[in-house]
Amino acid sequence: MRLQTILNRVEKHKSFIYGSARFCEDVEGESSLEVTVRPRKGSRPVCAGCGRRCRTYDHQPEARRFEFVPLWGIVVYLVYRMRRVNCSKCGVKVERVPWCDGKNQLTTTYRWYLARWAKRLSWSEVATVFQTSWDSVCRSVEHAVEWGLKHRKLSGVVAVGIDEIAWHKGHKYLTLVYDISGGVKRLLAVAENRTESSLRECLSSLGDQTCAGICFVCSDMWKPYLNVIGTLLGRAVHVLDRFHVMQKFGKALDDIRAEEQKQLKRDGYEPVLKKSRWCLLKRPENLTAQQTVRLSELLRYNLKSVRGYLLREDFQRFWNYVSPTWAGKFLDEWTTRVMKSKLEPLKKVTLTLRSHRELILNWFQARGQISAGAVEGLNNKVKLVTRRSYGFRTANVAKLALLHNLGHLPEPKSTHTFC
Repeated sequence: MRLQTILNRVEKHKSFIYGSARFCEDVEGESSLEVTVRPRKGSRPVCAGCGRRCRTYDHQPEARRFEFVPLWGIVVYLVYRMRRVNCSKCGVKVERVPWCDGKNQLTTTYRWYLARWAKRLSWSEVATVFQTSWDSVCRSVEHAVEWGLKHRKLSGVVAVGIDEIAWHKGHKYLTLVYDISGGVKRLLAVAENRTESSLRECLSSLGDQTCAGICFVCSDMWKPYLNVIGTLLGRAVHVLDRFHVMQKFGKALDDIRAEEQKQLKRDGYEPVLKKSRWCLLKRPENLTAQQTVRLSELLRYNLKSVRGYLLREDFQRFWNYVSPTWAGKFLDEWTTRVMKSKLEPLKKVTLTLRSHRELILNWFQARGQISAGAVEGLNNKVKLVTRRSYGFRTANVAKLALLHNLGHLPEPKSTHTFC
């Protein structure tokens, strides 16, 4: 079977013919395969400006090489001498060819090929395996993301999760907006920093129609996000993420334990809180056998850490309520008890809960409609993408990688899919 027959089977273009193929070697001795492409006799070129078929004006003096999908590990180039058209509307223009667009040196098929592999491997590994450059892989991913964003469907987005994540050292953050409506969880938008303008940029990229159809919003207590959500998504039920609420308890309990451990050491008492951090921070069902025994020993002491632990575990009953009215009564009673205690870190958490009481109670209204844990699950995937990349060069590259891997973006149909 000839190479031209294979190309016509997997990548056939109307009005063009695959000609002869020959092996070439560059200065460094690397082999490549060059396949000549020529226009079919009598065909008229397409104007790159308006897309109309026009008469040929002339040919460019030198042929262009377009990199195609490698064959048996050999780099393949399509070699074609571009024509210029004499368009009555656009003037003299270079023709438009179906296997590439603009001044790209990579064929469209090869860009999609690299973009698919960029989901499985790091970009550097993809460039090494297929004997191309990191920039070529980046441009391929950019092409895939741009096409996917233009053709994705947002009609079923009724619940979104909003969070931020550090993508680089030096307190550099990205604002992330997820679709957690049900079914496939996906990343909808990314913006640099974690400010009000960042979230506004994300929501504006979704469009006014999509934002108007959002019924539920899940977020943490970051003030800039709360301001934007109240302004742009005021009709939606805003739910504070349960994970972030309980995360504040963990931080407060850890502060109490650390301070009390230092106090016991200064007063000359036995260091009973030593190596007990995870015994107090973990849920009882997640403790190991050794940690369970250690916790039972700690509960015999009248310590601030133990009282804080018991108050936190008592608050877990809040999430088991069905009625928001009774849940609100429990929250008021619990916060009153904590404010009478002498546990300052927990008092700060209590003030936060009181100031966001209405948003916390919305959790019961949205129960069964959204999964708040989906946001943290997607955040873990974001961290995996970040770790696999070994650090992004710029925030724009980080956005491309995250949307490419987590956006579930569509791809065009083709006669043959290169794996």
